[in-house]
Amino acid sequence: MKELDPMVFLAVFQEMLGPLLWIMLLAAVLAVAAFVALLVRERGIVSRRLVRAELLGLIGGVVALVIMAKVSSSGFTDAGGPADWFLIALVYGVGLVATTILTYAAMGWLQGKPRSSRA
Repeated sequence: MKELDPMVFLAVFQEMLGPLLWIMLLAAVLAVAAFVALLVRERGIVSRRLVRAELLGLIGGVVALVIMAKVSSSGFTDAGGPADWFLIALVYGVGLVATTILTYAAMGWLQGKPRSSRA
């Protein structure tokens, strides 16, 4: 494989995840849209909410690794080289970031307008 073709990646992910791929992509798009809309509404990031969302993001990274182990034919003991470990770290990072964005947006929209400390 001398060139990167996005359609090959799409086909591989479709084969591995099936309909879950489209559900995950839709959830990602909705989470990012909700996050951006919340940032516009609040005109910034609420640090306390961000820290809580990051803590939940740690769990989301682990869940992403569990999903990866379930849908692939190999486990973590089969990781042999640096590329395998890089992919494992990448999956964990994507799960962490996605969960952080999703939970930050969900907490922000469910909480309502934040209390303003300005007079």
